[in-house]
Amino acid sequence: MRQIKRLPAIDGQLGWFESVPFIRPMPVQQAEKNEHFDVIVIGAGFSGLATAGRLAELRPEARIALVDALEVGQGASGRNAGFIIDIPHNLDPTEPDAQANTKARDLNTFAIQRLQRIQEQQGLEVCWHQAGKYLAAHEEKHFSGLSDFVKTLEAIGEPYEILNGDALAKKLGTHYYKRAVYTPGNILVNPAALAISVASGLPPNVTLLENTPVQEIDLANKVIQTPKARLSANTIVLATNAFTEKFGVASNQITPIFTYASLTRPLNDNEMQCFKDKATENKATENIAPWGLTSAHPAGTTVRFTSDRRIFIRNTLNYQPTLSSTGTSLDKVKVKHRQSYLARFPQLPDVPFEYTWGGMICVTMNHQPVFTEHTPNVYVIAGMNGVGVAKGTYLGHYMAEYICGKQSPELDFILNHSVPSWIPPDPFRSVGAHIRLSFEEYMAKGEV
Repeated sequence: MRQIKRLPAIDGQLGWFESVPFIRPMPVQQAEKNEHFDVIVIGAGFSGLATAGRLAELRPEARIALVDALEVGQGASGRNAGFIIDIPHNLDPTEPDAQANTKARDLNTFAIQRLQRIQEQQGLEVCWHQAGKYLAAHEEKHFSGLSDFVKTLEAIGEPYEILNGDALAKKLGTHYYKRAVYTPGNILVNPAALAISVASGLPPNVTLLENTPVQEIDLANKVIQTPKARLSANTIVLATNAFTEKFGVASNQITPIFTYASLTRPLNDNEMQCFKDKATENKATENIAPWGLTSAHPAGTTVRFTSDRRIFIRNTLNYQPTLSSTGTSLDKVKVKHRQSYLARFPQLPDVPFEYTWGGMICVTMNHQPVFTEHTPNVYVIAGMNGVGVAKGTYLGHYMAEYICGKQSPELDFILNHSVPSWIPPDPFRSVGAHIRLSFEEYMAKGEV
């Protein structure tokens, strides 16, 4: 048995999870007794949820366990920025591949449609909003990144709009950004609420076991040890993303990058009026709709204005081999978030952050995920590269089809584009990551 020495933990106050706008419809169940299942899926993020859900559809007779160390919505899937991005996100303009980008867009769109069907069937308020997305720049030196993005959009036939100055400020409630490329297909959600909604819709042959950390694992014999029970299976799926290396899998393929987010309390009516008036120079306009913005520089700040009138700020990237953050780190980040917030919304200086938390992005060098059969009947999904809601959903869906021998052009594409580059081990990985992340943040400057 291999001991799992690093387990998921709560890092700060999980804003999305704490502000889920509904009462969870199902009880939290832990593993209490020794059991055998046909399949055990470890990790109840979007990839694990999709794997278990699709497996249950394809094999309704199978007993499937979905196991997580935390509650659904508390892990990385519930700590992200809440974007379900439809267009390819990791685009390299120096190596355009319109065919691959088109296929990736189609897979993202498939994931969005599947998630939308689930949330409509469940009827839970997940703050689903087809708001699109702004890729924005504060400094002119980053306009070139916007131009490269436009070339990629045109190559795959995606609609877009370029906004500048006052026209952009009317949409965002801030004059901070000078130019942006708007694309309409992105969905904004409360990601923790969406994860809980998906979990609530799992078929009855899926047993969801939460607050059930895997303390030991024997991949050869398909056995896991949890605090109160030993579980066995014929097949194991590791949907453990940044924690995958701790299971002895995906070594030298993935790097866990910590990032941090803060969420304000909801704006009151007076603050909303100030928000609107400052942006429009007191000219009559409609209320500002929910929006989401990513930076023209990858190390820049992600910003959202939510449907419940909160402002979301996410920035700061660091390499954390311990797979958790510290209280000191969160305190420092909160100060940095405040600076980023005030630079963008000086008209609202007294709105406090209600929540600040940390979470992980699992990246690979070439942006290709880990999607493989590691050993017979042991399957692995990892390395979402910051777009885990859509990518995790379609990878989980097609992992289930892969396990069941169901072939398709989509699965062929995924298998052909799931060959992560080699990453050197620590301490070289740690040194390289720190240097690269520090350099990128320096280059981002005003975008942070």
